[in-house]
Amino acid sequence: MSMDDTSLPDSASSPSDDARPLFRSLWRGAARRCPSCGRGRLLASFTKIAPSCTVCGEALRHHRADDAPPYFTILIVGHVVVPLLVLVEDFFFPPLWVHWLLWLPLTLGLALFLLPRVKGAIVGWQWALRMHGFGGDFS
Repeated sequence: MSMDDTSLPDSASSPSDDARPLFRSLWRGAARRCPSCGRGRLLASFTKIAPSCTVCGEALRHHRADDAPPYFTILIVGHVVVPLLVLVEDFFFPPLWVHWLLWLPLTLGLALFLLPRVKGAIVGWQWALRMHGFGGDFS
């Protein structure tokens, strides 16, 4: 009994046809682009994920970012701002109003800049790993 290509199930495909490189997907998501094609917009607004890519049609509604983007944003901003604050305090001893003028805008600016990028990277990560219905039998 011989097996030819016509006897394979429809879902069988070569691994290269279905490859989803993790780091490429993370970078595309962080750039707020579709993790599949890299050309379509991932976000419909500041942090709202588009239901699907307008270029390739990839469904993006499956994402489950939940609380991870704010958590990682706070983690990153804290690791940038706190050491800088300590260094400025140790070397320059500025008055309290100078701290307010430096750290409040920096903290808010970094958080607002990073939040959509971190959310995009998390959605790209979920897409690459086929989590929550991104590919496989659940889409």
